[in-house]
Amino acid sequence: MTDPLRRSPTAPGPAPDLVAVAHGTADAAGITVLHDLVRQMASQRPDLPISLGFVDLLTPALPSLVRRITTDAAEAVVVPLLLSSGYHVYVDVAAEARRYPGRVHAAAALGPDPVLVEILADRLGDLSDVDQVVLAAAGSSDPRALTDCEITATLLSRRIDRPVHVGYISGSGDRLPAVIARTGGRLAIATYLLAPGFFNTLVHRHAGPHRVTPPLAPDPRLATLALRRYDAARAEAGACLWDGAGSIVGV
Repeated sequence: MTDPLRRSPTAPGPAPDLVAVAHGTADAAGITVLHDLVRQMASQRPDLPISLGFVDLLTPALPSLVRRITTDAAEAVVVPLLLSSGYHVYVDVAAEARRYPGRVHAAAALGPDPVLVEILADRLGDLSDVDQVVLAAAGSSDPRALTDCEITATLLSRRIDRPVHVGYISGSGDRLPAVIARTGGRLAIATYLLAPGFFNTLVHRHAGPHRVTPPLAPDPRLATLALRRYDAARAEAGACLWDGAGSIVGV
């Protein structure tokens, strides 16, 4: 019988469950969008067990969902449906991996990533009447999340050949109304949120007369990106346990 700790990452066996985790929202349209995104993921990988949990407001809460899944599944990968890595990634998701060492693995957040930049550019569309863009992001008290958003803005600026400034709805970064007020010329607001909800309402409220793009989800490219995060976390977990010679490494 093969020792599971010495299994190659490409060895046959059931794939770990994918536990998608998102911000909760009280907005019915936002809840629908999140479920639509997970359905897109399931349609791309119909053989993969996929569940959706939340880090706030909605149930199932992430800890209870992971606890239930680990009673039946040998392994699981938690994939944050989050656009940057802040508190929820470094605390909530990481806590589940620590609670079930070797069985629950934490994937990276969706952003920053060129896929997100392409979706943002598509949402912006024709920019012939736009001089500058403000990227409207949720914000965070974690500077690593702000850095992720700034990287996205830099990538988007290169993609659309226009200046892109980040304005945050909450947290410690420059607030969206102030960024809009000091940014001259003809503006468009690129919504850097996953789904409709309270923050999306605030973006529209602060935008005034400027054009505002819709949130990023649902989009099949997002589903593909989330699955890529799952695959990367699974491969990394396997590499930490297998060095090709049957030795445990990286742990």
